[in-house]
Amino acid sequence: MATMEYRKLPHGDEQISVIGLGMGYIHEGSEEEIEKTLRLARSSGINFFDMAAAEVKPYSCYSRVFEGQREQVYLQMHFGAVYDSGKYGWSRDPEEIRRNFEGLLKTMGTDYTDFGFVHCIDETDDFHQIMEGGIWDYMKHLKQDGIIRHLGVSTHNPEILRRFLDTGKIDLAMFSINPAYDYSTGTYGIGAADERGRLYQECEKNGVGISVMKPFGGGQLLDAKTSPFQTALTKTQCIQYALDRPAVMTVLPGVRNSEDLRQVLEYLDADEEERDYSVIGRFTPASAEGVCVYCNHCQPCPKGLDVGMINKYYDLALAGDEMAKGHYEKLSVKAGACVQCGHCEKRCPFHVKQEKRMQEIAAYFGA
Repeated sequence: MATMEYRKLPHGDEQISVIGLGMGYIHEGSEEEIEKTLRLARSSGINFFDMAAAEVKPYSCYSRVFEGQREQVYLQMHFGAVYDSGKYGWSRDPEEIRRNFEGLLKTMGTDYTDFGFVHCIDETDDFHQIMEGGIWDYMKHLKQDGIIRHLGVSTHNPEILRRFLDTGKIDLAMFSINPAYDYSTGTYGIGAADERGRLYQECEKNGVGISVMKPFGGGQLLDAKTSPFQTALTKTQCIQYALDRPAVMTVLPGVRNSEDLRQVLEYLDADEEERDYSVIGRFTPASAEGVCVYCNHCQPCPKGLDVGMINKYYDLALAGDEMAKGHYEKLSVKAGACVQCGHCEKRCPFHVKQEKRMQEIAAYFGA
């Protein structure tokens, strides 16, 4: 198996594995199978773990496997996910949230969480309750005391995430990203494709990373019968799609067992053809037509341009990312080297006018 890849959190020193682990389905296995899955995750280089389970059973397994490894793993705990009944529940009661958070710390044998997230907030009224009802103040206090290392939020709603960006307090956001949702289909496909694309750029501009939930659309994208693209995508294609979005740090697929995880880890050994998700271009909505999604299906460029990366840095610069120009300047071949041969435009499934784009980008960056 190829080695794990890592991305550095912009507001921190954490090097986060590009594949993390969600908890959505892991409770379905026995405790032995849960621990086997976690050991496989750790031996494969996974160091980022979401901590919102469907029931309490997995937590003791995580605690046993992570014993002696606390400084090598990053935990993402949710303020608002409660387990007083032993099963998952949702709460906005500050005392109930406090009690459950302290209980989880005790179960995990730790005195801090790397990431403390406001859990599952998708409505404006809920945002006001968080901000005015004591929960956000409680979390900021924990951050000051070092009990939360980084503040964050879990949401499916672009507008809610923007409100948290405006606080200037968060370092990571858990957001649902996959081709179906970005193209405004599926339960959580909130916002048009261009709006969601701008949101990812705003996160990168503000130094806020994204941990990706629902990368397979709840399995919808893996079955031709349920995929909005009328063809099944692979897990590898979905993971690559998410990792190509600006600001994304890690993708958190939910797994039931070690075999599910092995299938996810096949991404690490996949070649460019296996990672190519350009098939979605056949079903591009009007709002995404002519917009580069950085898939690099146009490769190889006869002149060696990394067309996807050049477009990404340009879009980020236009969005106000002050670091984008520096990243662009480090590219060995820049937009000005384009000879207008038409190779990329013939291959682009999204019908992007790349020849014109390269001229614009070269003029913007001066090379």
